[in-house]
Formats: sequence, C-alpha cells, structure tokens
Amino acid sequence: MSDIEAVDNQGAHQTPGLNVLVMGVGNMLLTDEGVGGRVTEELLRQYRIPAGVEVIDGGTMGMDLLPYMDDRSHLLIVDAIKTEQAPAHAVRLPLDDPPAFFRTMLSPHQIGLSEVFGVAKLTDCLPPNIVLFGIEPVSLETAIGLTPEVEKNVPLLVKMVRDELAALGFT
Repeated sequence: MSDIEAVDNQGAHQTPGLNVLVMGVGNMLLTDEGVGGRVTEELLRQYRIPAGVEVIDGGTMGMDLLPYMDDRSHLLIVDAIKTEQAPAHAVRLPLDDPPAFFRTMLSPHQIGLSEVFGVAKLTDCLPPNIVLFGIEPVSLETAIGLTPEVEKNVPLLVKMVRDELAALGFT
C-alpha cells in the first residue's frame, strides 16, 4: 500500500485549504492519447486517495469538465503532449496560462481544452495552481491500448502525480 492512505474523514489526513483534482484527459481510441485515463485508472486501482483529492478520467468531456474544476486549489492534469522530446518521454510542466498552452492541438480531444480553460478563467473557476504531467506519444493511430513504450512509463507518471501530492502535504 502507498503512503497515500486516507480514504475518508474518519482518521483521514487532509491538508487544510487544499482541494486537488487529478484529471486524466485523452481519447482511449487513439493509442497513446489514452494515457491520461490509464494513469488515473492505476491511481484509483493501486492507492487509497486521501481526503481533499479527487481523481477522475476526464476523457474527451470538454466543457463538461468545468464543474469538476470549480473551487479547486490545484489541478493536476495527465495527458499525451507534444514536447519535441523522444517518444515516451515524461514531463512535468507547471502551467501559468493553460488556455494558451492548449491552443496548440495534439489530438481531437484538445479541440475544446483551450476553450474549457478559457471559460474557466472567465468564470473564475480556473484553479490557481495547475500542473501538467505529460508524455510524448509514440503513436496516435486508431486503436485501443497504449504502445509498449508509453505503457512502460505509466508507473513513472503515477509516481510523478503521487510525488506532487506528497509535496502538497498529502500523506
């Protein structure tokens, strides 16, 4: 079992003032584009998520993601992104201007992410602290399942998200 142990308000450790959303995004029908959902699946399967943290697979929900972001102190996004690095390379990127960052589209689900963050900013529900955990896709071909190279780095992305939560004080 991980160091993220708390599951409810009975004995759970919740860092005061923090309300964190971990959100995987992407299209599972386009090979590595489904990495966000795969990472959230592993987080939910392997670990007890502490009070004050919610983990969701946002898939390709677009504007339907807005209510999930409201009143959050932190948003941790997991996605396939173009980094100009080697295929399957994982990165952590703090986002100061999410609408601008997502203007460059990688895949069909991102048609709405820039707009979602733009509306969130206009309606004052954009979390003040946003970090993107991304991985350079090997393939975006139409198929279900990650490429072996990206699948091999799913545990690394899970660890990166867990380390971020630990740095925020969740134990």
